[in-house]
Formats: sequence, C-alpha cells, structure tokens
Amino acid sequence: MVKSKKDTIAEFNEQVNMSVEELEEWLQDPQSKKAGTGVGIESAAKIIEILKKNPTKDPSKYDEEDLEHMRKVVGYNKRHLAQESHLKDTKTKEELANTKSTISLKNWGHVGDWLPKINSTYAQLFIGPFENSRRRGRKC
Repeated sequence: MVKSKKDTIAEFNEQVNMSVEELEEWLQDPQSKKAGTGVGIESAAKIIEILKKNPTKDPSKYDEEDLEHMRKVVGYNKRHLAQESHLKDTKTKEELANTKSTISLKNWGHVGDWLPKINSTYAQLFIGPFENSRRRGRKC
C-alpha cells in the first residue's frame, strides 16, 4: 500500500533532519563516499533539490516526482534506522561516526539522534583525529 501524500510529507520532513547547507557540505566531505555505490549520493542531490524547491515545506508545492523520491527516502531511512538502532548500544560515538550505516543515513538526509549534526568544525575536531589515529593503529 502506498503511503498517503500527507503521511509521506510528514515522515520525510521528520526524517530528513539535515538542512540544504548541511547536505551540500556533507557531500563535499570525502567520507560521504565511503558508504557504497553512490545511490545515497544521488538521493542526497535529489533531497537538496526538493528542499530548495520548497523551503517552506508547503504540501501543495510537491509534484509526483518529489513525492516518489520522498517515499523512497522514508522507506530507506525507516528500514535502515530499524536495522541499525542497536549500534548506539554497542559502539562509541567515535565508532558510530564512521560506520557505513551512519554515513549512508547522512547521504539520505538523516543524522541519527545519537550523533551531533555534521559540520566542518565537528569533522575537523572530532572525526578527523579519530580517523587519523585509526589509520595509525591507535585507539582514541
């Protein structure tokens, strides 16, 4: 059964918790490419397009193509969040920041509530040193 337009829009707006600027910045980060095939990168570009097209989130301004992608985003994020919710109980924030699932969710516009939103300062101060020490074989 296909979700209603109203439900799709509400869930999309709840799940996509990154702004246009945050998504654009994230896509410039090489880490965004570490999650797999690039489908998430393509999705992020479409999410940015949808958010820019309708910054006020007026339901009447979404067309069928927008809604189709919004349904895809909602379905992906919902499945992925259900499968990966246990990670916050088994990994540190540093480990979570670098999992493929966390990276993939960001590519789909979602930053988990277990991590702060990504920005360049956060990436430089938090993720960068962790990644560098991991490459050298040390634990943070």
